[in-house]
Amino acid sequence: MLASASPARLQTLRAAGLEPEVIVSGVDEDGVRAHSVPDLVDTLARLKADAVHAEIGDAADVLIIGCDSLLELDGIGHGKPRSAEEAVARWRRMSGRTGVLHTGHHVIWTRGEQTASRSEVASTMVHFAQLSEPEIAAYVASGEPLQVAGAFTIDGRGGPFVSRIEGDHHNVVGISLPLLRLMLADLGVAWTSLWPAGPPRPAC
Repeated sequence: MLASASPARLQTLRAAGLEPEVIVSGVDEDGVRAHSVPDLVDTLARLKADAVHAEIGDAADVLIIGCDSLLELDGIGHGKPRSAEEAVARWRRMSGRTGVLHTGHHVIWTRGEQTASRSEVASTMVHFAQLSEPEIAAYVASGEPLQVAGAFTIDGRGGPFVSRIEGDHHNVVGISLPLLRLMLADLGVAWTSLWPAGPPRPAC
């Protein structure tokens, strides 16, 4: 089960061979505080996964994945912009600079009366291109920056505005597949055991 409403996370997992059920946690993210951006995404990922776990109870053989992402710039964590004006101001600060995209991952595995969990944070450096004012205006007008943490995507219209990254590109989308595989292995779950039977679905 994926404790996230993010279409990008769901698509990333599906492309990697998983077919999770989505249950949105309903956690009030605005009320959560932490000492650092990595601590904050870690806490939010835990809260999301724990909320879904509490909702479904201790069902047998249930795997819950909770994630949360924020872009750190100048020591401040940025989620989704609240308005187009905020997105424009954000991009004016990001343009030509480097930020760090942090994603918290919390996994809960319930097997009957036994429950185990793991938490990790993945961080990827993102180097942004120098954008002109017309480019910023056009990108914000597309609506995409208002839907995603950090006000950008790497797998959508924002891709041309990312010069390069240092780290896992999946993490920039919102979930680190290499890290998640290791977390599951630590719980005794083989990644390939989660693949459904039959041939893989065609790439879109």
